[in-house]
Amino acid sequence: MPAINAVISTERHDNVFVIISNSPPVNALGADVRVGMDAALTEALGDDSVAAIVIRCDGKTFFAGADITEFGKMPADPILPVLCDRMEASPKPIVAAIHGTALGGGLEVALSCHYRIAVPSAQCGLPEVKLGLLPGAGGTQRLPRVVGVEAALPMIVTGNPIKAKQAHAIGLVDRLASEDTLAADAIAFAKEIGGNMEHPVSSARTDKIIDGIQNPAIFDEFRAKNARALRGFEAPEACIQAVKAATEHPYAEGIKVERNLFMKLMMGTQSAALRHLFFAERAASKIDDIAKDTPLIDVKKVGVIGAGTMGGGISMNFLSAGIPVTILEMQQEALDRGMGVIRKNYEATAKKGRMTAEQVEGAMALLTGTLSYDDLADCDLVIEAVYENMDVKKQVFTKLDEVVKAGAILATNTSYLNIDEIAAVTKRPEAVLGLHFFSPANVMRLLEIVRGAKTGPSELATAMALSKKIKKVAVVAGVCDGFIGNRMLMPRQNQANALVMEGADYWHVDEVIVNFGFPMGPFQMADLAGTDIGWHRDPTRIESIRDQLCADGRLGQKASKGFYDYDESRRAIPSDAVKAIIADFRAKSGAEQREISDDEILERQLFPMVNEGAMILEEGMAQRASDIDIVWINGYGWPAWTGGPMFWADTVGLDKVVAGLEKYGLPVCQLLADKAASKGKLTK
Repeated sequence: MPAINAVISTERHDNVFVIISNSPPVNALGADVRVGMDAALTEALGDDSVAAIVIRCDGKTFFAGADITEFGKMPADPILPVLCDRMEASPKPIVAAIHGTALGGGLEVALSCHYRIAVPSAQCGLPEVKLGLLPGAGGTQRLPRVVGVEAALPMIVTGNPIKAKQAHAIGLVDRLASEDTLAADAIAFAKEIGGNMEHPVSSARTDKIIDGIQNPAIFDEFRAKNARALRGFEAPEACIQAVKAATEHPYAEGIKVERNLFMKLMMGTQSAALRHLFFAERAASKIDDIAKDTPLIDVKKVGVIGAGTMGGGISMNFLSAGIPVTILEMQQEALDRGMGVIRKNYEATAKKGRMTAEQVEGAMALLTGTLSYDDLADCDLVIEAVYENMDVKKQVFTKLDEVVKAGAILATNTSYLNIDEIAAVTKRPEAVLGLHFFSPANVMRLLEIVRGAKTGPSELATAMALSKKIKKVAVVAGVCDGFIGNRMLMPRQNQANALVMEGADYWHVDEVIVNFGFPMGPFQMADLAGTDIGWHRDPTRIESIRDQLCADGRLGQKASKGFYDYDESRRAIPSDAVKAIIADFRAKSGAEQREISDDEILERQLFPMVNEGAMILEEGMAQRASDIDIVWINGYGWPAWTGGPMFWADTVGLDKVVAGLEKYGLPVCQLLADKAASKGKLTK
């Protein structure tokens, strides 16, 4: 197998020249790959005995995209668009043999080939939009010409990949190969078409884009249909404009539109923010002071205490990953109800086509219900998800310490209680940590892994590895009130309450936060979670607006009334009753009432969050600023296009954040003040 360079080699099979990439782990299209492919292409085109060319990859996947180490740098020649154009211009037909994933630049390479053959398990996609970009090597121009506008728009604008069978159905893939014989099938395909004089050239096709030409309204219809998902993001609109250009201009002109839009996005703040999150998610999985070869605990069986909303959702994560779960309740009725809800959730997923009936039964077969702690004895991990009360949790962990086998991990799902205090009631504090799932636990991606003072390295490393298995984005947090996410939520809520007392309407406070990009404001969130969370439950003790709401039975959406009144469609309507309650509290406080600008409403809620995040870093409660961004993006709906609170603060300017905090008489932590004074950044 002649080697072109360290990552590209070639083979000859009669008159078929095969170019092979082997650049683990994902055959990214880095400089070495591009240089090697270009040299191999030159060799093939210069050999008169070669009738056709096959491009394939060794390892687990076809080209899975660009080389992320080149992000933000000047790429080395040949750049991918030039290589793709050269491939497409080849007078000898080129066949792309696809397995694994053909993503981003990988699919653009495949589109530049004249034919595509794929195994059924392969996936094809253009995910650049998820990094605030658009395909920059002809993808927005070639794909609609190959599959049509209707099929191309969702692939390019949402960035979600499609399976090979669907790709074959829409004409993106010409043939499906056997899973085990792709290389041979591709060579046979190349021999079959090698003698033909004409071959399809993606950029020259016009037959498929007729749907966009005849129905130009297709673009506005797509915008309207996906408006909610695309709100706030710049890249999706640029993608739509680029695809539209494919229906309005010849390829040479359309590619100029693509390039201009790409460069504008690349130089913009949103792409920088989304690229920051891309790297931040990978960094979050690393625990700085734990060796990579730390031995892991083999988690073959999980116990969950509590079959309520959280316990059931937590259980589903493990069941879906094929890990048996024993769920414990104190009463048979509660156990039956909880297990029934799990089944209903799975069946609802199956109705949406996301699971088969067999998969539902397979997951449920892994679930065992019990009323006895003794049935948790052989579990490798036990997660407590009971009422948020320290005394109750201590009782649970005392019992677990007596019953569960040595070597097992004992975890609590607490959202703010002290892990060390819980661990202290056991004889094995090294086995205790926090696994803070976010509701609904079977849906939300975030998992805060709370590291106690005595949590062992194997236990912590196991929790991190397990988070990937159950498809969570995990962040390590230290022990402090509220950990990372809820700790930062508190100053925002405090300022929201203060703004209302000073004259702002609570629905306007929500509106400002929603306009910033959050899915809901602080008072809408309180209603969704339940205004009674953390309430002292004494209806005669009225110390706050929330106390009065709870005493009046205004417990949020579950009661159809909280800060807002809710109709049958759960539409939130500002409440006259709540307006009266607020007016009464304002009068009793003697607070001066005034008009408050949108800027002040926003700054007084977000700047204190940044300050609290800086304090978390200062105290070592988070490993890195980007971890904080991951928590808020995945757990609380902070708008992704801003990069998270820490990255956003760097973008706004830390000096502006400090000046704003001082203007409103709010505290400034030393780390934030120092960073602002030195013109530094939190995320670097």
